[in-house]
Amino acid sequence: MLCATFAGGRVAVLRRAVREHAAGLGLAGRRLEDFVLAVNEVVTNAVVHGGGGGRLRLWPRAGSLWCEVVDDGPGLPSGWTSWTRASKPPPGLATGGRGLWLTCVLCDQVTIVSGPGGTRVTVAAVLE
Repeated sequence: MLCATFAGGRVAVLRRAVREHAAGLGLAGRRLEDFVLAVNEVVTNAVVHGGGGGRLRLWPRAGSLWCEVVDDGPGLPSGWTSWTRASKPPPGLATGGRGLWLTCVLCDQVTIVSGPGGTRVTVAAVLE
């Protein structure tokens, strides 16, 4: 299990740690790259939109690798809607949403819970 707090200047270090732990738990190749990219997008959102930092947990369970990112920011803007793997990307001129859309495309499961006290994003990739 990996547990870490993070802030803006530590995203690259955290990304490397996630990659190492995920690889050690069995993710490889494209699945590993996709998972690391998705986690990086969520962490970056926490830094940029969620108060400058947050907490990350990474663990294996029931044949999947799970990662939870929590921030204490203001939550997602009103009117925000979630995506699925089948959703189209945000319009080309949209000012946001592309990172969470990409996360939904790259992971096998994504749960987003957001409110005025922060946002919790949990993602999973099946270990093959």
